[in-house]
Amino acid sequence: MATQSTEKTGGCLCGAVRFVARDVPGTFGVCHCPMCQKWAGGALFEVSLPEAQVSWEGEVKTFASSALAERAFCGICGSALYFRMTEQNEWSGTYDIPLGLFDDTAGFAISHEIYVDRQVVQLADQGQTRLTRADCVAKFPALATL
Repeated sequence: MATQSTEKTGGCLCGAVRFVARDVPGTFGVCHCPMCQKWAGGALFEVSLPEAQVSWEGEVKTFASSALAERAFCGICGSALYFRMTEQNEWSGTYDIPLGLFDDTAGFAISHEIYVDRQVVQLADQGQTRLTRADCVAKFPALATL
């Protein structure tokens, strides 16, 4: 069962970048889009948090991965740190932080998957919402340009 935690900490592989996240939901999402696959080495398992609820310390570098978004990484070890929309839309203002960066991943449950028609490995059905690329573009037409 998914539980919400008041505060969770995490960081990159080498420990040079650390974060504190407040009011962390007990759920995570999965993105199977080709960009996330290249960035994460497979599907991106991510926890979405409002930017105001996350404090970062260390050498965070960013890369404009498209006209819509940026991805951050540790300037020392290269660990993926977050995906963030830079274009103003309904998904702006949040960090999508890889689940594996959290020091404690206990208690998280899957809530949704996107780009399921692009997945490399199919995940078990646990009642999560599942959207195809077409479903995602219908919700956010700018994705059609990617």
